[in-house]
Amino acid sequence: MKLWSESFKDGAAIPGEFAFGVIDPATHVTLSANRNPHLAWSDLPAGTRSLALICHDYDVPSRGDDVNQEGKTVPADLPRVDFFHWVLIDLPASVSSIAAGQYSNEVTPRGKPGPEIGGGRPGRHGINDYTGWFAGDKDMAGDYFGYDGPCPPWNDSIMHHYVFTLYALDVERLPVEGKFSGPQVRDAMRGHILGEAKIAGTYTLNPKLAKAG
Repeated sequence: MKLWSESFKDGAAIPGEFAFGVIDPATHVTLSANRNPHLAWSDLPAGTRSLALICHDYDVPSRGDDVNQEGKTVPADLPRVDFFHWVLIDLPASVSSIAAGQYSNEVTPRGKPGPEIGGGRPGRHGINDYTGWFAGDKDMAGDYFGYDGPCPPWNDSIMHHYVFTLYALDVERLPVEGKFSGPQVRDAMRGHILGEAKIAGTYTLNPKLAKAG
């Protein structure tokens, strides 16, 4: 399997238009265009009946004590955990690409609807981890289905990495329902994966890291 993007090169920085937030000199962060990036693929294994796509950031702080706090820095040696930005399943094997902005083209307070995508577009969306992140925010709380892009802590001392993984599956529909998450999809795919391909991009809201990169 091969996976690539016209929106960013594998291993390179993800442009701000595909992020949830961008650097703001006055307020640290401001909302961005939040477009999903272009993705395309080829060479699916024989017997592929559907595709699943997961995007996750594996550099998220395991504790939030110092996150986005003035005068503090999130230390590099802090243990890190996964944060899911996009969970898309049940794509027909006949689909070979996703256009930039096809599934997300702005920040949607309280989240985009799901799991059905609507508009005659195939597949189902799971919830991403902004659902939990904004749970206590009266203006933003909701179920965040589909793609919402990078917005790492502006005071994090490390670059964040965003991995887009495409899975070729031997089932047409994964056995998950309702508000399913990235970990639930990973569990449901076990024993059904015929092949996978991945690309990764980097992103930071720390001006020092951005300048160095």
